Amino acid sequence: MTDNIDKRNRLEAEPFSYKTSKDGKLFIFCEQKQVMVLKDKKAQTILKKIENKDSLTVQLVLAKVTGNFKHGNER
Repeated sequence: MTDNIDKRNRLEAEPFSYKTSKDGKLFIFCEQKQVMVLKDKKAQTILKKIENKDSLTVQLVLAKVTGNFKHGNER
């Protein structure tokens, strides 16, 4: 899935991570810096998408959610 999308293999380094809180918030980190907090339905939707998935798929979903997916004139 990510072979055609991640041509520079940036997601293999696993720059994204996440943590969940007891009150249902999803904290997303990029290179150990918090970049986004999701709550309620949006957090649950993302958690369902990344549940039981391989690490590259998780990285791709988190990259898309944060907007750190493609920059400049990339297509």
